[in-house]
Amino acid sequence: MIPGMNPRKMQQMMKQMGIQQKEIDAKQVIIKTSNKQLIFNNPQVSMINMMGQDTFQIIGEFEEKPLLSYNEDDIKTVMESTDCSKEEAQKALTKTNGDIAEAIVKIQDNK
Repeated sequence: MIPGMNPRKMQQMMKQMGIQQKEIDAKQVIIKTSNKQLIFNNPQVSMINMMGQDTFQIIGEFEEKPLLSYNEDDIKTVMESTDCSKEEAQKALTKTNGDIAEAIVKIQDNK
């Protein structure tokens, strides 16, 4: 918004220019990139349509988490192969970027 401008007048101007804005009641927004995810909890989300093109604006605090390249089956495999704890298996898989064989070797080398 433009400071000092009447919100109603702003809406009228936007409508004349063919711009429509709609608030979205979002509980969470997750943006995934190739190596991390950004998680917005209770964000303010606006959808703006200008000349048929939708644009989303997200406002709020977010947390950044790395994307894991392994799953529960991978963790189980490492645990069974090395007789280690779940935490050790997860740590090794994270360090090896999900490479099961390398994670097993790392754990065995440390024992």
